[in-house]
Amino acid sequence: MNAKRTSQITAVTAILLVIAIGFHFTGFTDAKQWTLIIATVIAGTPIAWKAIQALRMKAFSIELLVTIAVIGALFIGEYVESAAVTFLFLFGAFLEVRTLEKTRSSLKSLIDMAPSDATVIREGETMTIAIDDVIEGDRVIIRSGEKVATDGVIVTGNATVNESAITGESVPALKAIDDRVFSGSIVNNGFIEVIADRVGDDTTFARIIELVEEAQETKSQTQKFLDRFATVYTPAIVLLSILVYIFTRNIEMTLTFLVVACPGALVISAPVSIVAGIGNGARHGVLVKGGEIMENLAKVDTVVFDKTGTLTKGRPEVTNIHIVSGDEDELLRLVAEAELISEHHLGQTIVKEAQKRGITLVNQPEDAEIIEGNGVHVNIEDKILTVGNRKLMAAKGIVIEKSMEAYAVQREKAGSTAIFAAVDGVVQGIISIADQIRPEAKEAIQELRDNGVKQVIMLTGDNRHTAELVGNQLGLDHIHAELLPEDKVAWIKQLKADGHVVAMAGDGINDAPAIATADIGLAMGEGGSDISMETADVVLMADRLDQFSHAQRLAKATILNMKQNTYFAVGTVFILLAGVLFGKVFLASGMLIHEVSVLLVILNAVRLMRYTKKERKPNVPNRVLQPE
Repeated sequence: MNAKRTSQITAVTAILLVIAIGFHFTGFTDAKQWTLIIATVIAGTPIAWKAIQALRMKAFSIELLVTIAVIGALFIGEYVESAAVTFLFLFGAFLEVRTLEKTRSSLKSLIDMAPSDATVIREGETMTIAIDDVIEGDRVIIRSGEKVATDGVIVTGNATVNESAITGESVPALKAIDDRVFSGSIVNNGFIEVIADRVGDDTTFARIIELVEEAQETKSQTQKFLDRFATVYTPAIVLLSILVYIFTRNIEMTLTFLVVACPGALVISAPVSIVAGIGNGARHGVLVKGGEIMENLAKVDTVVFDKTGTLTKGRPEVTNIHIVSGDEDELLRLVAEAELISEHHLGQTIVKEAQKRGITLVNQPEDAEIIEGNGVHVNIEDKILTVGNRKLMAAKGIVIEKSMEAYAVQREKAGSTAIFAAVDGVVQGIISIADQIRPEAKEAIQELRDNGVKQVIMLTGDNRHTAELVGNQLGLDHIHAELLPEDKVAWIKQLKADGHVVAMAGDGINDAPAIATADIGLAMGEGGSDISMETADVVLMADRLDQFSHAQRLAKATILNMKQNTYFAVGTVFILLAGVLFGKVFLASGMLIHEVSVLLVILNAVRLMRYTKKERKPNVPNRVLQPE
């Protein structure tokens, strides 16, 4: 039965109860009794029907307990109690639905923000079409105040774009030609034309909604336990009620025992907290993929970070090219052409530098070999190019001259990554690439420590000097540098074997194996890439580490809220049962208290929707890095 139908039946029952009260004060006793019976039947029918449906599925539901109690009350002539119990049960169910909607308000607000139509240019003609009719390759026009209809790349214009629905960031982002925009964001000011490359259910926004929906339906370990508990608890209460009657011969006490023992608040105590917590995260740009993940995130005591793209901005730039002899741009051209096959961010940085200098890249690498985590080895223009780190040079038998090694170390100590470029087995140059530490990284790491994280570790494929420089600036506990992806996995496994609950934060591409191995895998959203969304348990849509600290604190708050609800629900049932056995709680009053307890549980969970990041305590000393 839907919420609208429930509200209608509840309203009719309430009117009948008011009429019955009027008959009571005017002395029409028979009319009052018949009105109460009618009210009981009207309100009790949907309750009984749900109980029958549950029995068909071999399940003992809460509705079954109420139905038995109501039939018993009618049998002994307690029409006031039967009408009051059915009304309170339906009214409570109505309020539960309305209040639960608040816990899903983040998802609803996301859905409401989805665009419904788009303005496109087709065959030189501008037209407005339904969002479902937009196809890949359409040229989409978005003006000030309009919603972006698809994911795509800007080809004309510039604008300030509110991406809070995607990233949780309220500050508008300035977008220009070649920048990506996402469906669901809003153009605050400006005019842009976008070539659609993701439409419909494939857009980042649609995937976010889908992930949040799935997450809110995924049960935590506590929820699964409570579900199993309820299947045993309800029939046990029926048996206990029979024992109460056998020992007391008091049918009213027995029926009251049945009603107040309903585990309504207990059954919803966990899911309502999880739904509210996940909704809060979605509103702040953090996608937590389910209740079980929320529970595990709250237990994390060790956080492992990749460096590039995680602790640093992930937008490295070529800062220097040092060559032995010849032309700098010519060496850059060869290296960039070799890196065309690489998906690694450092390789792509070199390609972008060549393009920025106006160098044309025409040759496709032959006999290409990508050595994961180390570099590339290719044939270009009958030249053998080996581009990568020291390990790659050593593996290919390439000797690094002392002067070149000294230069590389100097650049690394200054915070750059040194990329060796060898032509036909001889090192011809070193390309220095630098990346900036994320401005929020230091504070976010301290917040994680404030949240109870015992150690923060860096696992990186970068060189030791650069890793130590970043580690010292951020006050990390340990660093492990010059690692391959399989080395990172080995470290994660070791930490787990030592009894730690480990969260691994990476870029979602090169770190996918380690992210998958950790107890909690966390990816920087990278604008909502498919890889980061699919690999990780938690996705930070704005690529900000302070979202991670918020997510971990939120997880702890959610689990605490869930425990509060569970203890309150169990405590209320015990108090009510004791009140029944001592003759202090009766049928209608017991039902009222029961429904109030359900609402209090829901309202307590709704508090999580307003949960925000707390200011951390100032003047907390940094940890001393332990290099390894």
